[in-house]
Amino acid sequence: MTATILIVDDEENARTQLGDYLESEGYEVLSAANLKEARGHIEQENADIILLDVQLPDGYGPDLLEETARLAVRPPIILITAYGDIDMAVEAMKNGAHDFLQKPIQFDRLESSIQRAKEIVAMRRELIHFRDQQRGELNFVVGKSSEMREQLDLAQRAAQASVSVLITGETGAGKEILARAIHQMGPRAGKSFIGINCAAIQNTMLEAELFGYEAGAFTGAQKRKPGLMEIADEGILFLDEIASLPVDMQAKLLRALDEKAFRRVGGTNLIKVDVQILAASNRDLEALIREGQFREDLYYRLKVVDLHIPPLRERKGDIPELVGLFIRENNGRMGLNITHISERAMAALHNHAWPGNIRELRNAIERAMLFCDEATIDLGHLSSEFRQEQGS
Repeated sequence: MTATILIVDDEENARTQLGDYLESEGYEVLSAANLKEARGHIEQENADIILLDVQLPDGYGPDLLEETARLAVRPPIILITAYGDIDMAVEAMKNGAHDFLQKPIQFDRLESSIQRAKEIVAMRRELIHFRDQQRGELNFVVGKSSEMREQLDLAQRAAQASVSVLITGETGAGKEILARAIHQMGPRAGKSFIGINCAAIQNTMLEAELFGYEAGAFTGAQKRKPGLMEIADEGILFLDEIASLPVDMQAKLLRALDEKAFRRVGGTNLIKVDVQILAASNRDLEALIREGQFREDLYYRLKVVDLHIPPLRERKGDIPELVGLFIRENNGRMGLNITHISERAMAALHNHAWPGNIRELRNAIERAMLFCDEATIDLGHLSSEFRQEQGS
């Protein structure tokens, strides 16, 4: 994970020496010679981690601990102490300092401290931006069809290798569910899963959403904001409805994937990331390539592994497993204890065409359970559409 580190030290040589080392290690570096300058960076939320000297021209460095404690996102603060300041440093740790380092700073000790601080930063980024999307256990039904089992085997291999994956299938077929399954099956399971619907973001804002922006980059950009690719560092970025990505953004995405780096909008520093890309589409990308609406080079960059989820109407043998899954999910969420579904109701589900695929089935079961006061879902609990198809 990349991070921006603010060095607060009144000695120019110390700032330069630390800054050169940190930049050589791939970090973005900011510097401040006093508390006033440091507060300016902190107010703009520019810094992920702070290296803070104790004695500064305009005040006492550890005073920032109390000031930053009131922030919604508090950067980890590593104190830089001189010999004899150990008692003070211990007290500062009690007040929320992340760590302290004695001068002269040993770079291996500094890197160890920063690595621990980065773990805190990564956790906070995930919680703040995607708390509701990161929770919940994996619910992915493979089903009985040989094609689905083959797709899952490919998914497992792609997950372990951390390669790019293109997932295709109709709307509602379960592309995001499969993407989350890949996340949990691979070595990135403990890292972020960040999703974006490319069709739901205005074209003019897509670059800022993906790559982030600097303060002043455009009207309304009052402070720096990390992009989704930066937040997903070491984890997975899921690009849903990739076909909706404008051609100019396709070129920028391809370059970021090839270089494993990008620049924020309005920024000059190169941000390096390690991200596995999962993309999904319900449209024929090869047809869009022929029409000049999708880049062929990006297409092949994304489909290192190509997974296709067949529509539910082609794998109706999976319906019983899916129904069981949705009943278990809704029992816990709705406080119910439904345990069975009647043969008449199951027959109706099998006979339906399912244009909305798994999403439609999920909604149908939820609706049936809402009107079911017994332990068994019957035909009468399904919507009138299913009863009419059965001639009831």
